[in-house]
Amino acid sequence: MGNKEKILKRKLEKPSEERDSGAESVESEDEFLNVVNGDEEDSSDSDGEVESSDEDELALEDDDEDDDSDEESNEGSENDDQDDSDDDEEEDQDSDDDDDDEDHQEEENTQTPPPSQSKPDEYEDHDTSDEEDIRNTVGNIPKNWYDDYKHLGYDWDGNQIIKPETGDQLDNFLKRMEDPDFWRTVKDPQTGQNVILSDDDINLIKRIKANKIPDVTFDEYAPWIEWFTSEVMQMPLRKFPEHKRSFLPSKSDAKKVSKLVHALKMGWIKTRAEAEKLRAKKEPQFYMLWGSDDQAEEMRRIHQHIAAPKRHLPGHAESYNPPPEYLFDEKEMKQWNKFKNTPWKRKLHFVPQKFQSLRQVPAYPRYIKERFLRCLDLYLCPRGIKMKLNIEPESLVPKLPSPKDLQPFPTVLAIEYKGHSDMVRTISTDKTGQYLVSGSDDGTIKLWEINTGRCLKTIETDGVVRSVEWCPNSALSLILVASGNRVLLINPHLGDFVVCSKTDSILETSPQSDAIVSERIKTTVEWCNSVEANLFDRGVRITLKHFKEVSQVTWHGKGDYFATVMPDGLNRSVLINQISRRRSQLPFTKSKGLVQCVLFHPTKPFLFVATQRHVRIYDLVKQNLMKKLLTNSKWISTMAIHPGGDNLLVGTYDRKMLWFDLDLSTKPYQTLRLHGTAVRGVAFHKRYPLFASGSDDKSLIVSHGMVYNDLLKNPLIVPLKRLQDHEGSNDFGIFGVHFHPLQPWVFSSGADGTIKLYSN
Repeated sequence: MGNKEKILKRKLEKPSEERDSGAESVESEDEFLNVVNGDEEDSSDSDGEVESSDEDELALEDDDEDDDSDEESNEGSENDDQDDSDDDEEEDQDSDDDDDDEDHQEEENTQTPPPSQSKPDEYEDHDTSDEEDIRNTVGNIPKNWYDDYKHLGYDWDGNQIIKPETGDQLDNFLKRMEDPDFWRTVKDPQTGQNVILSDDDINLIKRIKANKIPDVTFDEYAPWIEWFTSEVMQMPLRKFPEHKRSFLPSKSDAKKVSKLVHALKMGWIKTRAEAEKLRAKKEPQFYMLWGSDDQAEEMRRIHQHIAAPKRHLPGHAESYNPPPEYLFDEKEMKQWNKFKNTPWKRKLHFVPQKFQSLRQVPAYPRYIKERFLRCLDLYLCPRGIKMKLNIEPESLVPKLPSPKDLQPFPTVLAIEYKGHSDMVRTISTDKTGQYLVSGSDDGTIKLWEINTGRCLKTIETDGVVRSVEWCPNSALSLILVASGNRVLLINPHLGDFVVCSKTDSILETSPQSDAIVSERIKTTVEWCNSVEANLFDRGVRITLKHFKEVSQVTWHGKGDYFATVMPDGLNRSVLINQISRRRSQLPFTKSKGLVQCVLFHPTKPFLFVATQRHVRIYDLVKQNLMKKLLTNSKWISTMAIHPGGDNLLVGTYDRKMLWFDLDLSTKPYQTLRLHGTAVRGVAFHKRYPLFASGSDDKSLIVSHGMVYNDLLKNPLIVPLKRLQDHEGSNDFGIFGVHFHPLQPWVFSSGADGTIKLYSN
């Protein structure tokens, strides 16, 4: 038994009254802890640190109880052999006597401590690693190594730590049923002894399992101690200013770094990882020591190089001692001299000679010249294979069909409509093709009969008319007019009387709606269902007042929706209106640029919006951007969509017409430069494969544009006819271009105040 265990046992044998008395102060507890945590041994419990002497006493009492229970179990198991038990009792008494003697010696030693123990303990008030339980000195090794032995390890004195006797399952069951501390008993893996946990240990385990702070006395919400001040000092710590080089980067270092970065980007310098990858990919190269004649020479700078022909091997005639039949006679010598001026016709380029021995052969006089010529042949004749194409210029020009095969198309001026006093900006026809409406800068719109050229009505709008559009719905007799900052819905009272009266009855009663109109829409447009008497007599039924000037109006294919464009409206420049519900919508919240014009798709719920440089296609149902067309032009003026909906024609102010195939690409399929000045009007025919364009050069060009149903076949575009009958005014030419809905006729309105009809 060690010294510490004896001292602890003696302290445990003292009566509990003395331990609870006030004589054992804090100093006695410190002495007890110093004895327990002495320098000669380390006997702390297996749970870690020794917090107080009470815990040690409780642990030792539990160990004694366990030892007593083990002895009782051993005595019960050895009742058959009474003599052996008596011998064991005698041995126990002898050991107790020895222990008493040792205790007296230890008391004497404690009364007269050596000088080394009187020194103050430097670890008294601090946590150290010496408090760990390392009673078993075998170290951190697997315990299964001692399964076949009767001991668990060795203590500080080198003695074996004997494994305690373990009972069978019946003993464990009895302990579980009878021992009240069985639930708090754990086994120490270092010594194999059973340790009964104290209440403090159990509370500590419960707090750790509950994710709480193990120390109960620790206040986690203690007030914050501000070690460093949060106040900003107004004056610096040093009175002298910082040197310039302390905050400016070095120019020389920057140059070096920039050179290294440039070399890395260019690939001149490889990182270690890249160099290792290159070495791994690089295969070993092998060179043939003896090259064969059947392999072509490799030339680095010549693609598909043809090797130079090899020199012929020398024959019998080139021998220094040829046979007599290879020597020239007089006739052959005369023939050889005859071809002096044409040496390539000679059979041999030399005269054979005979020598008695090789030693008598002189130097070849033409050796240097022939070597030089051979080098020139190799140098000047690289013999590379070149693919040569014989292309005739006429084959590069596409073969276009003759215009006679593409008839009908408008060729001659048929009717001229005169009556406006200022330039006519816009024209439109009704769906039946009987009437024509035109809008001018003189503030009027005129209704014409197409076949006769007679003006049927003139309506004053009190503003410059920039756009007119006839309703595509044949059940309604309506004309959209953009005049100043107003949009007028006019019933012209032309054509079928039933349709005109039905239109008035529909527009008289405005539907009642509980929908709340946002303030953003209220400040943009205002619906006026009740118009003034003078405007009602002119045919105006509904007026829409906008906050900016309206430059274009366009109908949806069904005739219920129409869109208006205000270029100066920024994010409110495009407005979609519905007649049946008398409401308006602002489809865009952000401005993508200066909007020039908009169009509805003829069959799908798509909206084409043209800004200065791009054309965007939006899906009105999904409310997202579908496609963005790149025009590569400076300013878009107008656009028109093919009746099939798959092709778009865009006119620009920089003299170009752009044909877009929407299924092909976002870039123009073809760019037509047919005009010399700005293109202001383009239009497609709804039935015939025709399109036309008008420009400020006073010319109207009619072209053939066939779109095939086969997706693998590109559209056929052929310019047909240039019509130039308008007169210019203030550098303006033709503004509006419009096809007749049924016939292959085209209308054009110009700055001279006239409208011209061209027919076939």
